[in-house]
Amino acid sequence: MPILNRAAKILAKPLPVAITPKGHAIVDYITVGMFLMSSLWFWKRNKRAAVASLICGGAELAVNLLTDYPGGVKPVISFPTHLEIDLGLATMAATMPEFLAFRDDPQKKFFLAQGAMVTLASQLSRPSHSNNQVKAA
Repeated sequence: MPILNRAAKILAKPLPVAITPKGHAIVDYITVGMFLMSSLWFWKRNKRAAVASLICGGAELAVNLLTDYPGGVKPVISFPTHLEIDLGLATMAATMPEFLAFRDDPQKKFFLAQGAMVTLASQLSRPSHSNNQVKAA
């Protein structure tokens, strides 16, 4: 996992759940919009970054539409599973500059930031893990 994503995950872990499923859906659709709008912005400057943005936006949109939360269309994916997929999508976004060979271009920063933001939103939407801890006898 890229360093910025890992840092966002570590920073958010001790925080309480701050984003409801509805709030998470809103953040997800804003993320999709940002990816799709950035693909238009990047098109004349960097075709590889534009394609990467379309791929990330399309993947995020597909997951959103298939999740059983407000804003989902066909409830195929549970919300906890969606949060796990989000971590994969965040990593995918952050590694796109390397994968599509534009790691030395300024557009790389957008993908690193998006990866960190998706990770942060996922972590702030997670139910507490305290009920999974073993109680002392």
